[in-house]
Amino acid sequence: MGTIAVTGAASGMGASIAARLTDQGHRVIGVDLRGTDVDADLGTPQGRAAAAVEVTRLADGRLDGFVPFAGVSGGAGRPASLLVSVNYFGAIGLLEQLRPTLAAAGESSVVLASSNSVTTQPGWNPKLAEACLAGGEEAARALADSLTDEGGVLTYPATKAAIAYYTRTRAADYIADGIRLNAIAPGFIDTPMTQAAQKDPRTAAGVEAFLKSIPAGRAGCPDEVAELVLFLLSAKSGYCVGTLMYCDGGLDARLRGLDWPKARTPEA
Repeated sequence: MGTIAVTGAASGMGASIAARLTDQGHRVIGVDLRGTDVDADLGTPQGRAAAAVEVTRLADGRLDGFVPFAGVSGGAGRPASLLVSVNYFGAIGLLEQLRPTLAAAGESSVVLASSNSVTTQPGWNPKLAEACLAGGEEAARALADSLTDEGGVLTYPATKAAIAYYTRTRAADYIADGIRLNAIAPGFIDTPMTQAAQKDPRTAAGVEAFLKSIPAGRAGCPDEVAELVLFLLSAKSGYCVGTLMYCDGGLDARLRGLDWPKARTPEA
């Protein structure tokens, strides 16, 4: 059994992950705005720094796993810059500060939260994802707020694309310290965040159409995501490094599936 930190642990997928880990006998350090072991605003550099210090203290300087799942969706009149700070820098900024604590365990695992919106929601700006990856939070925030994107609806997939690219491009570096870095791309999961999107008049119609397009015919459950996260945290996935796994009821496969007959090499 290990010590694992989970952000966004007060509700939704984060709460389900924390509960499943606790049931398995792990020691969970929950991080959220309020009501957890570490109360911190991960949308600010100061909040992340304070969270890193407190998580490291509670973990006695040794962390076996990290699941940064705190996030906010587009809509509800949120500034786009808030999504940049919480979804990308709130995850990656805290991860980079906790890297020595994760390395101290000898072998540890990190599961980041991307999204299938990266491939199923067109129109997001790749330059915003690149700005996040460049590491300048203020520049990325300014770019997000300069775009015509009411409520940050298209900023959301850009921040999640940056998470996916970070996972794929940095995993080899992290494994040198014994840290396995992987990510999952959930689809529409029934959480308070997505329920709010269903009620928001600016996004409700789009959400309804999105739900109808899912091959599995339904939204996902937080526990289904939690089971995948537990697998990636465990030794059973010990050879998974830099992996991006979809958990979206088949929507990404429907939209991006290979046309195999056309992909075959023609016979001579």
